[in-house]
Amino acid sequence: MDGTLNLGPIFQPRSGDSPLVEVGSSAVLERRSMASHERVLSGKEEWLTPKEITDVLGPFDLDPCSPIVRPWSTAKTHYTIKDDGLKQLWHGRVWLNPPYGNETEKWMARMAQHNDGISLIFARTETATWFDSVWPVAAGLLFIKGRIAFCHVDGRRAGTSAGAPSCLIAYGQSNAERLKTCGIPGRFVAL
Repeated sequence: MDGTLNLGPIFQPRSGDSPLVEVGSSAVLERRSMASHERVLSGKEEWLTPKEITDVLGPFDLDPCSPIVRPWSTAKTHYTIKDDGLKQLWHGRVWLNPPYGNETEKWMARMAQHNDGISLIFARTETATWFDSVWPVAAGLLFIKGRIAFCHVDGRRAGTSAGAPSCLIAYGQSNAERLKTCGIPGRFVAL
C-alpha cells in the first residue's frame, strides 16, 4: 500500500478527455477542448462533495452552505440557504463547498476571515478569489488528481465529472496537516 486513499469512481477523467499521457515524470490529462472547463456542470450551483472526501477530512463543526435536504451529514451544524450562512456566526472547524459561480468569492472571503477549516473550490488560481482569500491566508493546498464526480442533492453521483480541476484549501496549520496526510490523490503544497 502506497498510503494513497482509494476513492474509486469519485475522480474521473472528463468526457472527451484522452487517457493519461506521460509527460516527463508526471501524468497529465491531454485536453481536447479548452472551452469546456469554463462552465459549471449543467449551470447548477448546488453539488455535494462525495461523502468519501468529507469523511476522510472530518469531523467538522460547521457546514455553512449545506443543502436543505442532504443524504449525509458533513458537519455537526448545518446552515442552509434558508439560514443564509454568510450572515450566521461561524464556529469551530468549517467544511466549505461553496456555491460555485458568482457567489464563490463571498464565501471564500468569509472562510479566510474565519481561518479554521477546509474549502473545496475550482483550481482557478489566477482569479481574484485566489489572490484575495487563498494565497495570502491559507496554510496549505491539495490539488486533486483528476476531476471530482460530485453528487446530486439526493446522493446520486453525477454522470460526468466537474467542469474544472478542484483544489482543497486548508485554513489553519492543523487543517493543512490533515490535507497533507489524508491520502486523497493529488499534490499537497504548504503555504
